[in-house]
Amino acid sequence: QVQLVESGGGLVQAGGSLRLSCTTSGRTFGRYAMGWFRQAPGKEREFVASITFSGGSTAYADSVKGRFTISKDNAKNTGYLQMNSLKPEDTAAYYCAADQSVARFNDYDSPRSWGQGTQVTVSS
Repeated sequence: QVQLVESGGGLVQAGGSLRLSCTTSGRTFGRYAMGWFRQAPGKEREFVASITFSGGSTAYADSVKGRFTISKDNAKNTGYLQMNSLKPEDTAAYYCAADQSVARFNDYDSPRSWGQGTQVTVSS
């Protein structure tokens, strides 16, 4: 497992942008796939995006496709989620996750390492 710390959440108006960061102090970040999940009050956690350990392949939930971009800088031990054209329905706590298997990043499985979450609130 790896220790993950998210940052970059906040309050933004609809149509605005935010960039979330996920940092680990470990030196093996390059061996891990990473991704983002979110959970709104009263709703189940949902998969948002994932990226393979090398950064060569990405996947997105249909609800964010074309608006969000996931990326990973192994040299900086940091992953990112660039969120554009934000909508009120994007309001949620966003969690960074990491696992050596990218197959765990979906709505039916669970990566083995998690951050503490960062709140994103989009006002209308």
